[in-house]
Amino acid sequence: MADSSKQSREERRRARQYEARMVVNDVQQDRRRSDNGIGILVLIVVAVLAVGAQLAFYFTGGQTTIADPTPTPTSAESEIPASDPALAEPTGTPPPATIAEDREWTGTMTLNEIPVEISIDGVNAPQAASNFIDLSQSGYYADTPCHRLTTEGLYVLQCGDPTGSGSGGPGYSFGPLENIPEDGVYPAGTIAMARAQAEDSMGSQFFIVYEDTELPAPGYTIFGQVTGGLDELQTAVIDEGVQGGVSDGPPLVPVSITDITLE
Repeated sequence: MADSSKQSREERRRARQYEARMVVNDVQQDRRRSDNGIGILVLIVVAVLAVGAQLAFYFTGGQTTIADPTPTPTSAESEIPASDPALAEPTGTPPPATIAEDREWTGTMTLNEIPVEISIDGVNAPQAASNFIDLSQSGYYADTPCHRLTTEGLYVLQCGDPTGSGSGGPGYSFGPLENIPEDGVYPAGTIAMARAQAEDSMGSQFFIVYEDTELPAPGYTIFGQVTGGLDELQTAVIDEGVQGGVSDGPPLVPVSITDITLE
């Protein structure tokens, strides 16, 4: 009888152990299922992101978008960008600085039918002057539009891009900067090279300052001066403002360089 009772207790103990093992096993199974679920969820998220990246790549034509490297300027310190010609692969080389002959050049830049008298400084800005002289004499600037006018904070008419888009250039870029004003002030009549953020990103674009303008360091190469006709240009083109009534954009009155003569 005692043996029977002892055997019964042993069977109950074994049954409880078995039930305990089953409970532990169920808990472990639940934990594994939970872990697997989390893993699957992570895989799904990764897959969705990967598909999204592929779609983004497809709809942008597989091209990397280049962010504007220029910090947002204040209205009084707006940059005069040439839309970076350095971002394109150069297809040519800048003309030699000796073209300017270390002297002053004089001539006329005709904008629409307005003769604007200019002088080009081959002494203090020999590389930029040589570049402008070479492009002018080769006919590069003929019928080239002035694509940008600014009327608030800075006061310039920007020209020299044959495409009229602000992104065109001669297929090369050059530097360093030359003839920078120490005080950062560009007086009315100044002719200076436009550029992007890089100091060696000058190409063919330039700007004419029609009202004293202060620009931030490191500055812009001054290579020339308007000596006559600025008032007529301001009356016929600049005073009419910018397309859309904004302060920075294409001139309301379309204006192009029809001819440049230098000697």
